[in-house]
Amino acid sequence: MEDLTGARVVVTGAGRGIGAALARRFAAAGATVAVNDLDAGQAAAVAEETGGVAVPGDASAVVAPARRALGGGIDVFCANAGVAHEGGPEAAEEVWGTAWDVNVMAHVRAAKELVPEWLERGRGRFVSTVSAAGLLTMVGAAPYSVTKHAALAFAEWLSVTYRHRGIDVHAVCPQGVRTDMLTSAGAAGDLVLAPTAIEPEQVADAVLDAVAENRFLVLPHPGTGELYAARAAGTDQWVASMNHLQQKLEETLARTPSPATASGAPGGTGPATATESTS
Repeated sequence: MEDLTGARVVVTGAGRGIGAALARRFAAAGATVAVNDLDAGQAAAVAEETGGVAVPGDASAVVAPARRALGGGIDVFCANAGVAHEGGPEAAEEVWGTAWDVNVMAHVRAAKELVPEWLERGRGRFVSTVSAAGLLTMVGAAPYSVTKHAALAFAEWLSVTYRHRGIDVHAVCPQGVRTDMLTSAGAAGDLVLAPTAIEPEQVADAVLDAVAENRFLVLPHPGTGELYAARAAGTDQWVASMNHLQQKLEETLARTPSPATASGAPGGTGPATATESTS
């Protein structure tokens, strides 16, 4: 699969941001891309730009229509669509339910349909946009952090289970990326993500490099691996340092109160939502 010429690729959440960058990058490598997004207009625009096909709608139900649109098969599936919410255990049940459904179960449902086809054929590739929140955590955003950890666990399980049978898996874990999701992240995004934010195209380039090298973990930000190692080597120290970051967030929010604030911070628990997967 290093040569993507003629590959049939699906990218969910591809109307903008990381998803659109992935669609463009796969198309430039010679693939035919099925562009999925809830916004039919944005899906159509990216499909026209990339010479692909638009398959708008729910990312959880995209495999069958995308398979038809691509002429009967899928070689690469990019589970990129995602949602981000602020808050903690006090967040509404529907907020947690939506995060679980989009960030985790959409991946599970896609794999359920794709794995039998790929096992029969002896090859297939699953690309999961996880976020560094799945490797580390994100202050002020429990539904996002928890479900992204689950998305990473599912991607890892797929690789462990099917790697020897021709199914390759990539877990993409960027930190801040300049997308609508970063803009909507508020004070937490400004504090944690914005200072080192990169462009969506840099994430897409990292994904294609990982495909060429068949690497599971895709870290577009060079420092993420060091943070992940530090977390494993000294968990107590890591948790303490993240708690200090949480305290800084609370201080920032106390100085600039807003209707929606992070978990544990004074002022409330209203959710902030975005529908493009990044960290």
